[in-house]
Amino acid sequence: MAVLSIVDMLLPKVKANLILEHGADDDLLKGLIRAAVSYAESYQHIAAGSYEVDAMLPTTEQAVIMLSSHFYESRDGATAGFFADSVQAGQQVWNTVNLLLRLDRNWKV
Repeated sequence: MAVLSIVDMLLPKVKANLILEHGADDDLLKGLIRAAVSYAESYQHIAAGSYEVDAMLPTTEQAVIMLSSHFYESRDGATAGFFADSVQAGQQVWNTVNLLLRLDRNWKV
């Protein structure tokens, strides 16, 4: 039995969050999930690749799902999609993601 990577485990959750049923963008989504996981590890002051070996807590998982979805919906570099009519809504995603990641942050110096 093959062990799934964190990206492969999160892919169906990100697609469900986006209400995306096709597989045409799976490679793009995997790249966005990798970027979101990397951001989470950096923000939380943990080693790169930690979530490939250690369990991801639910708050961090939700932050990665939200951030991956935001990257996908804003992939043109603008506040497209859901956020087209409100710049504040796009900023709120980042505020929420950072708040969720802060809950699981390694506060050691």
